[in-house]
Amino acid sequence: MIISRTPFRISFFGGGTDYPAWYRQYGGSVLGTTIDKYCYISCRKLPPFFEHKYRIVYSQVEHVKTIEEIKHPAVRGILKTLQVNDGVEIHHDGDLPARSGLGSSSSFTVGLLHALHALEGKIISKRDLATEAVQIEQEVLKECVGSQDQVLTTHGGLNKIEFLRDDSFVITPIIMLKDRIAEFQNHMMLFFTGFARIASEIAKVHIDNLDKRKQELRAMGAMVDESIAVLQSRTTPIDEFGKLLHEYWSYKRVLSDKVTNQAIDEIYQAGIEAGATGGKLLGAGGGGFILFFVKPELQAKVRERLKGLIHVSFRIDYTGSKIVIYEPNNFQ
Repeated sequence: MIISRTPFRISFFGGGTDYPAWYRQYGGSVLGTTIDKYCYISCRKLPPFFEHKYRIVYSQVEHVKTIEEIKHPAVRGILKTLQVNDGVEIHHDGDLPARSGLGSSSSFTVGLLHALHALEGKIISKRDLATEAVQIEQEVLKECVGSQDQVLTTHGGLNKIEFLRDDSFVITPIIMLKDRIAEFQNHMMLFFTGFARIASEIAKVHIDNLDKRKQELRAMGAMVDESIAVLQSRTTPIDEFGKLLHEYWSYKRVLSDKVTNQAIDEIYQAGIEAGATGGKLLGAGGGGFILFFVKPELQAKVRERLKGLIHVSFRIDYTGSKIVIYEPNNFQ
């Protein structure tokens, strides 16, 4: 049995500039972090006692004899790409719901790739794992997704990622004073809106609008370095990070008419009225989780105002994707 654990992520600034259609022309830059909520993928060689050759367990259960019969697109694409011809059993479990703006689809892809490589006794570097996950999602599955989720969830931690025109990337951990890290984490509140959506469908509208939104995307990309300067400052109030989030949300909501809706706008406004300095809907938009930046002394008011939503406490994850159990069996 092999079990991989891959974190979900929160994207703060620069989303949209991580799409190949953008960074291959202009370069891209994002700031994001992974959190201590995870996607778990377990897999093992399937003993040769069953009629089926592949068993896939997620929100559905599949028993099939060929890879082509697998309904789950990511599993089918990954098994085909890696040429996994031996029988295999795969289980997925997640701490948080899918399609919720926390990079869950990329966490799944990264985690499954990591587990399958381990199943074959192979060690893969974080950089190669992230690159392979990007290639699977964008070229094999033909999904309209960016490249930040795969890099963030593979490496873990709070990072700036620069995407270069040649498809390579540079990842830089954000170094902060210990007290500043605690202050930063203590200002964040995460709520589930209850609305799920398929990010790639919303992202397609973003990609189609890239040429029309150059000004907004450049401004959003510039906020990456502005926000890092706040985090690393010894004198700037941490609340300035929240103000930047509020400004960023005003840009993001005009990228597409699918980013937000009346219900989400009402949730955001309620959070601001209750004391949040700023915030943003996570992921491509349309639903999922919403992040607020709130002074600790005002968080009780925000929780009370948004008591109809699920509040999720979290901390920064610094490990990235890892193999947590490695007990290979001998079935061939």
